[in-house]
Amino acid sequence: MSARVQLLDQALIDRTLERAKSSPRLRTNHNFHAGPEQNPHRFLNALTRGTYCAPHRHLNPPKSESFLALRGEVAFFLFDDSGEVREAHVLGREGLLGIEVEAGEWHTVATLTDTSVCYEVKPGPWDPSNDKDFAPWAPREGDPRVPAYLASLLAKVR
Repeated sequence: MSARVQLLDQALIDRTLERAKSSPRLRTNHNFHAGPEQNPHRFLNALTRGTYCAPHRHLNPPKSESFLALRGEVAFFLFDDSGEVREAHVLGREGLLGIEVEAGEWHTVATLTDTSVCYEVKPGPWDPSNDKDFAPWAPREGDPRVPAYLASLLAKVR
């Protein structure tokens, strides 16, 4: 195998999930891209039950995203500007494998199974100062309201 090839196999998914389980955020990425400046970004997003990704959008600069469920079931939520759930989809259930989200759409993901893994693609470069526009109507990570908010989202797809 050459240095220019990375295999995406069950062993890689298992190793990434093990890292997610021991992460304080209960999730982790495995990047296939070489660094934040590269375009596009391609990565595994490994999620464990209870992790919370605050609703956000990629507006400035505008970035679309693609998600493919590789393991488990992933709830994907799209919101209107006031925070109402506009659409909810379960990737990995009933033949739905992925979703493509246009730039500027409010969204979040949550795992419905003990663990799940998505393959994600979005444009680079990554700059933490402007990567995400967090929703003003949803709690941020670490907020004591997160468990109740997450449970209310997940109740919409169970």
